[in-house]
Amino acid sequence: MKNLLIAAALALSTTSVLAQTATPTPNPDGDTPAVATPSQQNATAPVEGANSFTEAQAKDRIIEAGYTDVTELKLDDKGVWQGKATKDAKAVAVSLDYQGNIVAK
Repeated sequence: MKNLLIAAALALSTTSVLAQTATPTPNPDGDTPAVATPSQQNATAPVEGANSFTEAQAKDRIIEAGYTDVTELKLDDKGVWQGKATKDAKAVAVSLDYQGNIVAK
């Protein structure tokens, strides 16, 4: 019984260590800031990745960038918010990635 408890404890501690040492896959464009600012946009935007912006935050960030009438925001399977907006009296498709990069098409 004692040997069984020791083996179980050892197995659990090994699993915990392995889980803690796993590293996420690095961004291939590693010099890119984690969060974009209006003066620093990722040239390859929109960038795929786990997006933590809520719909309201995404909409607010797009509006702060000078867009109006932001509608139809949907988070796609690549982690990019996609929607429609207006800028300079033109209707555009707009994207917001996890870094905060805003791209209009």
